[in-house]
Amino acid sequence: MGSTVADAQALVTALRSAYASTPIKLKIIDLYVVFLLATVLVQVIYMSLVGSFPFNAFLSGILSCIGSAVLAVCLRMQVNKENKEFKVTRVKGGMTF
Repeated sequence: MGSTVADAQALVTALRSAYASTPIKLKIIDLYVVFLLATVLVQVIYMSLVGSFPFNAFLSGILSCIGSAVLAVCLRMQVNKENKEFKVTRVKGGMTF
């Protein structure tokens, strides 16, 4: 049991140190994705407590947040300089048009 806790602490420390070197632009996109997922969670909790009378409104709220999160993750993949598959000029042109 003690080695499991030590392994978990080592994993968290490694992830934290690796994320510390992440550029600020990517951290902003990550924060936006976390905000969208928190919004989905709030909507689900609200629906479970109050009810889902206008179910189409609930679906549109959830699906719009999930869609925005997917697009933000795609943007993060394209903006990441360590990802050699995408070129920056192509990404800027694609997001502009």
